[in-house]
Amino acid sequence: MKRFYLLLGAVAVVAAVLIWQASRPSSASAPDATDAPAVAITAADSAFRGYVLGSDSAPVEVVEYADYECPFCAQFGAVQFPDVRRQLIETGRVRWRFRDFPLPLHRWGRMAALTVACASEQGKAWEAMDALFQRHADWAQRGGDPSGLFEQRMRDIGLDMNGYRACVDAKRYAGRIEASRQEGLARSVQGTPTFFVNGRLHEFRRGPTSDDFLALVDSLTKSRR
Repeated sequence: MKRFYLLLGAVAVVAAVLIWQASRPSSASAPDATDAPAVAITAADSAFRGYVLGSDSAPVEVVEYADYECPFCAQFGAVQFPDVRRQLIETGRVRWRFRDFPLPLHRWGRMAALTVACASEQGKAWEAMDALFQRHADWAQRGGDPSGLFEQRMRDIGLDMNGYRACVDAKRYAGRIEASRQEGLARSVQGTPTFFVNGRLHEFRRGPTSDDFLALVDSLTKSRR
């Protein structure tokens, strides 16, 4: 009888182990593993430090990791960032660095990032960002392929469309976008938008406003003085 209970206990232990193993998430569903396609990353891709606005001598640097399809990024980019740009960047108080962080749940995030990267070839990265964020509902909330809408937006900001299409078709900056995403993962970025201020992660209790950044920059520059 004692051997029976010992055997029954061993079976229960084995069953519990099997259930625990079956319930564990696979590596494909881990936070830092995505369905991102394999992309070759060159030294030039890794050396790119993002799209930058502001003076190199600004006392505060903000690094933003964002996904163009993210509605919170679009709300910040279209509504709050113009005031941040006018009040803090153009006055020399802040240098802003934008980094791509396409999220796996967003189907068109990488395509949008590629659109901006190809616009940057013609010196219009920020104009392209504005065009995508300001008309976010036109493409991010629709089910179809937005490439035609992206082309129209890029035409509206004055891009040479032959050069733009050649860049997009070649996926010329896919490696740069992936390098940016990998950098974000290395810095423990988990969602968008995420902001680092003078190298330190800064979390806001709610979606950040231009007033939040103005108060933060005031606090940082006062403490330095």
